[in-house]
Amino acid sequence: MNFLRNTFAVILGLAAALLIITLGIRMNPRWITFDEYLPFENWGTFLRSVEDDGSFFGFLLIFTGIGSVVGGVITAIIVKYAKVAYAILIGFILLFIAMLDVIIFPYHPTFYKISIFLTFFPFAWFGGKIVEVLYERNKSKKKNSISKTKNASE
Repeated sequence: MNFLRNTFAVILGLAAALLIITLGIRMNPRWITFDEYLPFENWGTFLRSVEDDGSFFGFLLIFTGIGSVVGGVITAIIVKYAKVAYAILIGFILLFIAMLDVIIFPYHPTFYKISIFLTFFPFAWFGGKIVEVLYERNKSKKKNSISKTKNASE
């Protein structure tokens, strides 16, 4: 059962991250050079059209960071154990997809190629850490309230 739960968590975290990245791409009307809602079907043509637009890649980095955090948070909330590890897995999978993108389509500027390494892992880790800290804080509050209840009844 944990395997299915963890697999579902990873798929849901990836879907949320990719949705946020897609919404980030569609944010600026100048960047919409495609008919479909998702730009990934004509990704090479799309990247060629924004190749000289450094602000696009800057915004893409911002939204990949936000997507990594949200994907990490969603994954960490759903999994039962090793919350941060599964959040980092989200960052690794997103980094793998981004590296394939950089290798297949040579239209990315150098700052983007370097910055993706600094975006996916730390932000996904941060998302998992947020959930871990909140869960630990919640657990200690419950523990303190149980001990106070025991002391009051004695």
